[in-house]
Amino acid sequence: MKVTLLTGRTIDQGATKEHGKLSTIYFDNVAICEIDPEDMKTLKLKDNATVKVTTEHGEVNVRGRTSKRGPHPGVVYMPYGIWTNIIIDPQTHGTGMPTYKGIKAEIAPAPAESVFSPEELLKNLFGGGGR
Repeated sequence: MKVTLLTGRTIDQGATKEHGKLSTIYFDNVAICEIDPEDMKTLKLKDNATVKVTTEHGEVNVRGRTSKRGPHPGVVYMPYGIWTNIIIDPQTHGTGMPTYKGIKAEIAPAPAESVFSPEELLKNLFGGGGR
């Protein structure tokens, strides 16, 4: 399904950041995509099902959550974080900040086990090894 992606900060993201960005509670509140209830029905998704979010800059799997705000069909929301950074344009176009609003994207159901932790994402993106 083609959608418009908006990103930003959330209260839950801020509160859970205090536990550390590698904590399970942070992961559970940031590796998400809030989706309009009617769009959830169209995609035949249950709350917290895994969805693939794809833009021209990349793709990432996150948990799809039924949005409590709306209606806003065709618009999805993701909190700022490593999962969002994978799919936004890294270019700042002279502003010093990437574009985090109004991004053309597609969402689709994905295998349940495929939402990666920050460590797994970094390993997949940049390789394992370490020092």
